[in-house]
Amino acid sequence: MGKLSEILALAQKRAKELNLPYEGALTPAEAYEVWQLAPGARLVDVRTRAELDFVGRIPGAIEIEWQSYPGYPLNPNFLTELKHQVDHESLVMFICRSGHRSHRTAAAATEAGFPDCYNVLEGFEGDKDATGQRGKIGGWRAAGLPWRQS
Repeated sequence: MGKLSEILALAQKRAKELNLPYEGALTPAEAYEVWQLAPGARLVDVRTRAELDFVGRIPGAIEIEWQSYPGYPLNPNFLTELKHQVDHESLVMFICRSGHRSHRTAAAATEAGFPDCYNVLEGFEGDKDATGQRGKIGGWRAAGLPWRQS
């Protein structure tokens, strides 16, 4: 079994154990490795434009807001935009700030017929620390994975 297969099997096992409605759950480091190893895999960043502009972006990620700022209304065109930007058969990984919105988007995409959806646990910024700040405990950025400030 190759490295990609091992990572995906672990992510699928997590999903089964947690009774998740999509294919799997990946850590940020695992998601980055899958992105590098799986031809055609897509990383979809579902954070708001404000988060992308002020917190940072992941180079090469597809950006489709799940909700928008201010007020956080749901994007009624999310699935339409996803279908236009991502091949239906692609392995699709969803990431947000902390893993909660990306959980919902992975579930929605799975329900819409995308067969290979994964949530990136911890998201871009991870959990809050003791002072209520994100970006230091878990997440894509704290893992030292590629990102850039806008």
